[in-house]
Amino acid sequence: MAGVPRLDRVSRVGILGTVLALFSLSGGLLWYAGYNYDGLMGSALTKLHPATYLTILLLVWRACAFGNPIGYLAFVGGRRPATLLMVLISIGALVSVVLRGRPNMAGLVDTFLGAGLLVLILAETDEPLRRGIEALVHGVMTVNALLALFEFATKILVFPYRFDGETFPTDLRSSALQGHPLANATLTACYVLALMSGSRQLSAPLRLGLILLQLAALVAFGGRTAIVIVVALGLCYGSWRSLAAIRRRRVHLVAAAGLLFAASLAPVALAVLATGGFFDELAGRFVSDGGSANARVEMFGLFDHFSLPDLLLGPDVELLESVRRISGLEWGIENPIIRMMLYQGALFMLLMLIGFTLFMMELARGRAGSWLPMIAWLILVNASESLASKTTLMAKFAVILLCLYRSSSSAQSPESGRPASPPRHPPGTRGPARPAAAYASRTYDPSGGSGR
Repeated sequence: MAGVPRLDRVSRVGILGTVLALFSLSGGLLWYAGYNYDGLMGSALTKLHPATYLTILLLVWRACAFGNPIGYLAFVGGRRPATLLMVLISIGALVSVVLRGRPNMAGLVDTFLGAGLLVLILAETDEPLRRGIEALVHGVMTVNALLALFEFATKILVFPYRFDGETFPTDLRSSALQGHPLANATLTACYVLALMSGSRQLSAPLRLGLILLQLAALVAFGGRTAIVIVVALGLCYGSWRSLAAIRRRRVHLVAAAGLLFAASLAPVALAVLATGGFFDELAGRFVSDGGSANARVEMFGLFDHFSLPDLLLGPDVELLESVRRISGLEWGIENPIIRMMLYQGALFMLLMLIGFTLFMMELARGRAGSWLPMIAWLILVNASESLASKTTLMAKFAVILLCLYRSSSSAQSPESGRPASPPRHPPGTRGPARPAAAYASRTYDPSGGSGR
């Protein structure tokens, strides 16, 4: 687009810094810096993630560089219209929450608004910057997995999950750089599946090594649903790719031999790990989950205590909190749709669901293979409060999709930096004008023809 300022050095460094803060600054780490992110006490300014502040500053900077803030929003919104719609819905929902005195104002900003604004900014990303962000994500996720395995082996949580500074001494699952173990498990599962079907920038051996490392970390996080989803989808995708390669008769013999050798060693490796107690804590989670599975059943009983008008607009919060505790749901309502419906109302929930659905469809459009982590994402976010509470998971997932998969859109995209098709010619012309030199090389024939 003519007249659009290219990304300057400040914008590029700012985008990389925002992604680094997004993926590496958990609530437990921020606590050591005096920043009470996960909790109710302290300054209201600390209830938003630093990456959200950086995203807003980046948006202001790019709008100023553009010279017209409205024009800038129209420009990036034209590239990501569904994202712009979700941003507008989030702003309207935030105003509604403030005026009605409902909870989770910070959650709307961090979860939906911050993710939408970051995706709008990433609409300007060119190929070199996309590769830089991808390398940064690989690096942070590798450090996250190594830290998780260290915590798992030593039983020392470096940055434990805290609520108002209080830790949970009975929960020894690894927290690493992403904070809560469930957040770690969700992000790691989506990242593993993205490594399988995307991230073609990496060589096959390096990708395989990262997948094995992340799978080991997934055990340390103790996410039962995430592990089952990764194993099931991974096996389905691997079988499908293998059959497709066999049908095309394009089987690499060395790779096939290596795969068969690894498959023969896998049972031995699993037996050694099981004997050493690597899976003991995970197995304990399947035997006794602290009432998590029962909570997913009991939450449906909350609807019996409220009338239809209450459910449409949201019941009294104090009454809802009392009923929730009486029903044995002290740890919360482990489904985002039901939690949002009860705390904000069905109309509010429906509006946010529409914005979220269109946003997810836009992220996946034209990105071959992105359906694999997308399926895992949709399943996992519905297994906990996730998007109905304060979280940065949606922004992280969006970055993974945008940077580990290349868009195959036929239109000019920031990822490619060039149009996919040649420019159209003006009406009434057959093609571009010929250079003068082409005509100079032709000789005039008085008979009406031309020669060489």
